[in-house]
Amino acid sequence: MIKNIVLDMGNVLLDYDPEVSLNKFCPDEESKKIIRQELFEGPEWAMGDRGEISDGDRYGLIKPRVPEKYHDALKKCAENWDICMTPVDGALDFCGYVKSKGCGIYVLSNASDKFYEYFPNFAPLDYFDGIVVSADEGVTKPDIRIYEIFLERYGLTPDECLFIDDREDNAEGARAAGMQAFVFGNDFEAVRAVFD
Repeated sequence: MIKNIVLDMGNVLLDYDPEVSLNKFCPDEESKKIIRQELFEGPEWAMGDRGEISDGDRYGLIKPRVPEKYHDALKKCAENWDICMTPVDGALDFCGYVKSKGCGIYVLSNASDKFYEYFPNFAPLDYFDGIVVSADEGVTKPDIRIYEIFLERYGLTPDECLFIDDREDNAEGARAAGMQAFVFGNDFEAVRAVFD
């Protein structure tokens, strides 16, 4: 029986779309391509999620790899990438539904330290029964250790937890830790059907 809903943040609760900041701050297609590759797909993104660097460190580390004429656009994208982090349609309603069913509700997310700046715009941190952010733990999904950290911290029985993520590899990591898992396809009604 499912007693706890464990939610990924990006593209489950909040939209994560780098194109929003690229389209806003980059002057042309070449700059978008370079900044997408170096900022959002470069090694510093994963380093931030593992807590090896802070979100604010990215610009200085990436800057040497980007042509000088694009430094201003890079800086704006690096500092304001989270403008894309708006609620997924139906996410808040779904969270309310989970609480109304008497289930525990948790967040387990790969995210940098900036999580604590933008996430409270979605809901107060104490709205949830618990939150685990990868940057705080030094390990990211789908590594089984982050699921084990989560389960131990909150004293949860794995098979009573339904983990919801938009990525199959992260869902597989949860299953390896004994949790039930659902790959989210932007349809909260489909999620409800799993545990109703």
